Amino acid sequence: MTRSKLLAYLQIVRLPALFTAMADIFLGYLIVHRSFTSVLDFVLLLLASGGLYLSGMVFNDVFDRRIDAQERPGRPIPSGRVPLTNAIGLGGLLMAGGVGAASVVGPSSLTVALMIVAAIFAYDWLLKATPLGPIAMGSCRSLNVILGASTAPSLWSGHHIGIALALGVYIVGVTWFARSEANAGRRSKFQAITGMLLVNTGVMLLISFVLSTKNLGNPLSVLMLFAVILLVINRRLAVAIFDPVGPKIGLAIKTMLLSLPLIDAALVLFITQRVEYSLAVAALIIPALLLARRIAVT
Repeated sequence: MTRSKLLAYLQIVRLPALFTAMADIFLGYLIVHRSFTSVLDFVLLLLASGGLYLSGMVFNDVFDRRIDAQERPGRPIPSGRVPLTNAIGLGGLLMAGGVGAASVVGPSSLTVALMIVAAIFAYDWLLKATPLGPIAMGSCRSLNVILGASTAPSLWSGHHIGIALALGVYIVGVTWFARSEANAGRRSKFQAITGMLLVNTGVMLLISFVLSTKNLGNPLSVLMLFAVILLVINRRLAVAIFDPVGPKIGLAIKTMLLSLPLIDAALVLFITQRVEYSLAVAALIIPALLLARRIAVT
């Protein structure tokens, strides 16, 4: 495979964003176990999440191929660099691998993986252009955190559910904000501001969890991390809202997505009180940033 062909396949899976999905698995697993009690299960959940996330990116391009041919002809499928049959095959293989890895972990993990598959197709195929599209995307993120926690004795109760829902709200905001790039005028500004409010609501729900939860870590250091993250995100959002041109909107979206490993790392620090675990999650931003120089995150 030539270098240009490899780059096309890395573009269709949007590889930099993979590391944000991996951070969610760290978070979900450590919420319920506080340490790596089963390295095998953890690695399988990482593989499951990675396969499902990358497949969702591929099928996004498969279902968008006609729109991309008009608006983004340089994308891998309309440009011909990735044939449609190859894209479908790759997406199917990644999805099957993700579901298969989850099934090895156990029935609860398999159930969540299948829910993620349903959410992927609901977004990519049916809901993307509707008002429910951002909610479908947010549900993918929430379920990914729950997948990380799927070896818990009680899967549908516990801290991981509230945290997963808060991160889902955050992604709803990111997705809604991203729509402002395709619109103009008052509608665009309204969507951008609404997206900004939803993103901040998601983070504030996480801060509320930190403040209201006893017998875990020291909230002060975690709150300071959240303050820095909010400052960086809102600065990018404000710039994009006041000057809504494509590159500035794109940079704001990229900042919000690549901030997820840092958000997850702050929560891991609070829950486990293990600095090394938090640093391991935060370090996922390094390959994401390096790859994002050549490959688009969205």
